[in-house]
Amino acid sequence: MRFASLGSGSRGNALVVEVGRTRLLLDCGFGIRETTARLSRLDLQPEDIAGILITHEHTDHIGGAVKFARRHEIPVWLTHGTFKNHSHAENLPDARMIDGHSVFQIGDIEVQPFPVPHDAREPVQYVFGDGCKRLGVLTDTGNSTPHIEALLSGCDAMVLECNHDPDMLRDGPYPPMLKRRVAGRFGHLDNGAAARLLAKLDNRRLQHMIAAHLSEKNNTPELARAALSPILGCAPEWVGVADQLNGFGWRQVF
Repeated sequence: MRFASLGSGSRGNALVVEVGRTRLLLDCGFGIRETTARLSRLDLQPEDIAGILITHEHTDHIGGAVKFARRHEIPVWLTHGTFKNHSHAENLPDARMIDGHSVFQIGDIEVQPFPVPHDAREPVQYVFGDGCKRLGVLTDTGNSTPHIEALLSGCDAMVLECNHDPDMLRDGPYPPMLKRRVAGRFGHLDNGAAARLLAKLDNRRLQHMIAAHLSEKNNTPELARAALSPILGCAPEWVGVADQLNGFGWRQVF
C-alpha cells in the first residue's frame, strides 16, 4: 500500500490510495486540468484511477468530481446525503451509494467508511486496507467520537486534520460567524483536539503521520507538528504535512 496527496486545504483536496493494481482518489476538489496536472506529479494519468470516493458535499472536496468523472468515465462512491445535497451529482456517470457503516471492496482495496460530526448532510471519512495494513484518514470533523477512535486505533498510517490554532483563529481575519463555525462541534479539529484524539489511539504500528487540512490563515506547519509530535514521542520533523499547493509525495506502508 502507498498513498499521496494532490493537495489539502480549503481551496481543494484530493488523496490517492494505491494497493496492488487499484488506485482510488479520495475527494476531487480540483478542476479537470488541475487534477490531471497534480496526478502527473505522481506519475499517474486519469485512466489509472479506478474510482473516486467522496467524503461530503463541500466544494473543496467534491467541486471537480462530476466533470472529472464524466470526462474519464470513473465511478464515484458517496453517501445518499452527499448525493442529494450536491447540485450536480445527478450528472455523475456512475454514482454508487454507500452505507457509512459498511465495509466494501474496490479492486484490491478494502474501504471502511465511518460517519463524522461535520456541517454537511451525511459526511464520512475512510480507513483503507490491503488485508494487512491500514491507512486512516480523518479530516473535516468538529470533534472525535468513540467510533472514530475505535476505527483509527492501530492504523499503520494516518492523515489527520489539524485545521487551526485556536489563538490564531480567534485573532485572525475571519468574520465572527465563520470563526464560530470552524471552532464549533461540527466544524474542524484544531491542533490540540487532534493531539488529544491521537493520544487515545494505539499508535504502536504507525509508520506515517500526516497533518492535513491546515488553514492557510489560522495555522502553521510548525504549530501542527508541535502539537502531534509529543504524543508520538518523535521529532517534529517526523510528522508530515499535507499542504495546499503540493500535498505530499508517495508514502509507502510496509
